[in-house]
Amino acid sequence: MTLANIGLLRAIPSLDKLLRSKQGQAFVTQLGHLNATNYLRSELEDLRRKILDSNTSLPDISEEVIFQRLQKNLHDQSLTRLRPVFNLTGTILHTNLGRALLPTAAIEAVRQVAQSASNVEYDLQQGERGDRDTHVNKLICKLTGAEDATVVNNNAAAVMLMLNTLAPGLEVATSRGELVEIGGSFRMPDIMRSSGCVLREVGTTNRTHLHDYEQAIGSQTALVMKVHTSNFEVTGFTVKPSESDIAKLCKTHHIPFVIDLGSGCLLNMRKLGLPHEPTVGESLMSGADLVTFSGDKLLGGPQAGIIAGRADLIARIKKNPMKRALRVDKMRIAALSCVLELYTDEDRLCEQLPTLQYLLRSPQQLHELALRLQSLVQSVLPTAMEVSVGQTQSQVGSGALPTHTIESVALSIGLNGAEKSMSLSAIETSFRQLPIPVIGRIHADRLWFDLRCLDDEESFVKQLFHLPSLLTPAT
Repeated sequence: MTLANIGLLRAIPSLDKLLRSKQGQAFVTQLGHLNATNYLRSELEDLRRKILDSNTSLPDISEEVIFQRLQKNLHDQSLTRLRPVFNLTGTILHTNLGRALLPTAAIEAVRQVAQSASNVEYDLQQGERGDRDTHVNKLICKLTGAEDATVVNNNAAAVMLMLNTLAPGLEVATSRGELVEIGGSFRMPDIMRSSGCVLREVGTTNRTHLHDYEQAIGSQTALVMKVHTSNFEVTGFTVKPSESDIAKLCKTHHIPFVIDLGSGCLLNMRKLGLPHEPTVGESLMSGADLVTFSGDKLLGGPQAGIIAGRADLIARIKKNPMKRALRVDKMRIAALSCVLELYTDEDRLCEQLPTLQYLLRSPQQLHELALRLQSLVQSVLPTAMEVSVGQTQSQVGSGALPTHTIESVALSIGLNGAEKSMSLSAIETSFRQLPIPVIGRIHADRLWFDLRCLDDEESFVKQLFHLPSLLTPAT
């Protein structure tokens, strides 16, 4: 160790001095005395290690730099916490950004049960232990025509629980063209294997006939499962039997016919000017014995997996010990119950459910919003960055209406070529570093912010003044 190292170690400001400084007191106010002390102590220990390990360049030990490093570390830690963001990607139900937003009434329902005891598993009429499914199953049955229903934490869990109950060690016949892979590389064959059943592939990728199912059914067949190919479509030279024909075949062989519907659509989307998406009610009407679907996709509620259909099969599923491991908590039940209740009044549903509000926003409304924001965003960016208003296409996301896009309007940012040191990725990073991160997408040499899901214009505008400081010369 050199004399310079020793001298620098001795010159490090004391913890007490830092805490009593003006910036130190501000951190005490922000974090509390104990947290501020621990954070500063950690910074000082890190400084000492750097000085001891350094044979050349030595760190800056000034109070100002110490507090700058502390502020940066606190900011970096905040990035790992769950935070609100502006979803301007153009994907309405973005899996990575939380999918469906809850309506105000559901948020209030969650708040009420979160801050007090509730009858989550208590029968108020009988004065004894109850079943948490009773808060939602009647509504699900009313909206879908099912005999009974149960709820778990997501649709993958619903499929696993159903298969583990009805087909352990037995075969499940499924069309080869429906063995989908969903987000995060989760594949239907893997889910089926983990459920304890044996996959029996039927037909080919593009053509599966009814007789393919019939030939696959044998003494080891527990059920036939149809999987809605929610995130792709097979087109061209294709064949697939109708759900009603498969249901009749299964009834002949006395085995259940189940459908993994995925998106959880409860409405006739054509009434809203959108393409048809299979509904839960239609699948049950076609003869399916059970249907599984999500709560946080087109249904517009919290994350949940719902199994609806025959009462005798639901009763078996609820007796599976895995049901307890996969059950939903009181807050999700409160939110789901409230969202389902909204569906009983379709006349007001579109006004109250954020998912439908985003789907139905008109291009004219979005264009007016874009014109209001264009000059405000331009004013905080360097002259090398040009902000324009352009047409784009939104998508539903989360596997719903996979081949359909919706006309939308976006702000797009491009570089006019005058500043070679700038990059779109660095500009995108700066927007993600705002107090409420703004998430867009880079396409065709421009940074696009689709405005379809921007419903808090005031908060978006208020934080724009932070951008100049984030757009450092390095960008």
